Amino acid sequence: MKTTDTPPAAPLEDQPPQVNKTAPEPARKKQGAGEGVLNLFSHGVLIIWAILVVSPLLWAVMTSFKKDKDIFGSPWSLPDKLHFENWSRAWSDAHMSDYFLNTVLVVACSLVGTLVLGSMAAYVLARFEFPGRQFIYYLFIGGMSFPIMLALVPLFYVMNNTGLLNTLHGLVLVYIAYSLPFTVFFLTSFFRTLPNSVAEAAFVDGASHTRTFFQIMLPMAKPGLISVGIFNFLGQWNQYMLPTVLNTDPDRKVLSQGLVELAVSQGYKGDWSGLFAGLVMAMLPVLAAYIIFQRQVVQGLTAGAVK
Repeated sequence: MKTTDTPPAAPLEDQPPQVNKTAPEPARKKQGAGEGVLNLFSHGVLIIWAILVVSPLLWAVMTSFKKDKDIFGSPWSLPDKLHFENWSRAWSDAHMSDYFLNTVLVVACSLVGTLVLGSMAAYVLARFEFPGRQFIYYLFIGGMSFPIMLALVPLFYVMNNTGLLNTLHGLVLVYIAYSLPFTVFFLTSFFRTLPNSVAEAAFVDGASHTRTFFQIMLPMAKPGLISVGIFNFLGQWNQYMLPTVLNTDPDRKVLSQGLVELAVSQGYKGDWSGLFAGLVMAMLPVLAAYIIFQRQVVQGLTAGAVK
């Protein structure tokens, strides 16, 4: 039985060349032009935004090295020389050193307490199942939306009755309570992204829950801890309302209160150069913290967003 004869296949050399079906050249050029316009617009907006943010900072730093008469006479010109006596006068005569030390103590203690308590609460809420877990989590979420101004009056009486009013450790406790909702919210999402296999391997090796948390899970959450630590540091360092109501002792005032007091007192004396020197002193730690940890902040935010 014969099969149907099929024509022999043509050699590859005789086949016509295949033409790649790609996008038409005019459409590609049109798309490229659109992306160029979008990049130009976005870069233009970023440049304008950077100028708006950086210019006041540079102007404040430049003004802190000027004489008082030059601040109003030629506000946009460079100082004739660097007058470091403005900084020494603000540091010693205006008691900025005392305010700076009080602020460092309060923010350092409250930051450590916030990260330790917040990470433990977030770890339990993220990794364990128990009745009321969601309710407790939403209580922390609700704390983020609660205006702090509504709590000032009852908080004042609570601290007064407990003897914590006008004390630095009382202010530390208030800062920790104020920062815990956001810390728990941020770190709960971060702990949920960590793999379960690592913790399970630690349990198999005989590690307790405490050891697993402090020696394994907490180091893995380092990017998230640094990110939320930076945010809390910025908020607590610039906090003005809480210390104004709860810490009125002149010897225990923090930097934000000292700046306001310096501005009020210098309004009569006309020592504007000292005022700008104190303002720059208050800004420098914040700028240094962000410059040093900017990569960790971006990594922490990116990890939480992608996972």
